[in-house]
Amino acid sequence: MLGLRRILGLRAARIHRGGSPGAGLSPGPSSCQNQGASSRMYCACLLLLLLVTPRVDSSWWYIGALGARVICDNIPGLVNKQRQLCQRHPDIMQAIGEGTKEWIRECQHQFRHHRWNCSTLDRDHTVFGRVLLRSSREAAFVYAISSAGVVYALTRACSQGELKLCNCDPLRRGRANDGKGDFDWGGCSDNVNYGIKFAKTFIDAKERPIRDGRALMNLHNNRCGRTAVKRFMNMECKCHGVSGSCTLRTCWMALSDFRKTGDYLRRKYNGAVEVIMNQDGTGFTVANKAFRKATKNDLVYFENSPDYCLQDKAAGSLGTAGRVCNKTSRGTDGCEVMCCGRGYDTTRVMQITKCECKFKWCCAVECKDCEEAVDIHTCKAPKRAEWLDKT
Repeated sequence: MLGLRRILGLRAARIHRGGSPGAGLSPGPSSCQNQGASSRMYCACLLLLLLVTPRVDSSWWYIGALGARVICDNIPGLVNKQRQLCQRHPDIMQAIGEGTKEWIRECQHQFRHHRWNCSTLDRDHTVFGRVLLRSSREAAFVYAISSAGVVYALTRACSQGELKLCNCDPLRRGRANDGKGDFDWGGCSDNVNYGIKFAKTFIDAKERPIRDGRALMNLHNNRCGRTAVKRFMNMECKCHGVSGSCTLRTCWMALSDFRKTGDYLRRKYNGAVEVIMNQDGTGFTVANKAFRKATKNDLVYFENSPDYCLQDKAAGSLGTAGRVCNKTSRGTDGCEVMCCGRGYDTTRVMQITKCECKFKWCCAVECKDCEEAVDIHTCKAPKRAEWLDKT
């Protein structure tokens, strides 16, 4: 019962965040008072239905679908502060749009062998559909990697001279030293602090006025994503001197490949901490006292994830019917796990591969195109009775 109350509280808070989802449909209080017992029962049921049916909000994530056609007034889901920033900084919005495509690809790479594979919906303003309405591990990961993606995209665009208001990191000047000795800061150090600052201002703008449980969860995971990018900054150096000796070094700070950030956040997803709100509503405490407390670098979530086995419109699950699986694997990509015990179909297809490759002087490799038969295994669709239970 306590768990149910907590979920209902979270979903009620989400409705408060987006406004009443059925204001035009629900009967007014006076009409309910003037009707009989059956009508009052109907009103109560309708209000309960509205309480537990959260509204699907749009998000700034949709910027990635607009490409070069970013028009601030046409982006659904932006709050006033985000819209103002969008109008003032069209060059930054272009960079965020390109970065959105990149972090979504990274999300799909990280979960390519899982039942939930970070799938998106075409021409849908919510991008991920209803699946992220649940305060689950998956929602925690998406908020973290989206925040990281904005930091990465802005930092890179800044160093490449694509943004008007920023350039190389101004703090990396003069001389410094490390374990190898003295060096001069030179080149163009990536200005990750600018990326973090703008990402915090833009992304967190939607959550800060609300301060309900889901908003606090999103703010926490947003921060985890932002700091993850900075964690993987590398110092690169160039040697100067006779015959390439390192009598003098010039160094700068550079972004690592975004895959490192994706791998790191994926590990944080695996170790995400289930939390509940503090009594004063200002923070979290661990849901199970037997587990360690969440740190500022841990992803946090409120609700358990669905199993994603069957198509479930209410939960936003697409199911795993038709997904390719690995017959010999015992992991999450294996047919037993991916297909949820429903079995799989096997289709033999012909594939073209490179074969009989030879090195040709100088300097190329020549290969022949060879055709081979391979078996592709795909998850069976659920039986109709199972499907009807979920849709």
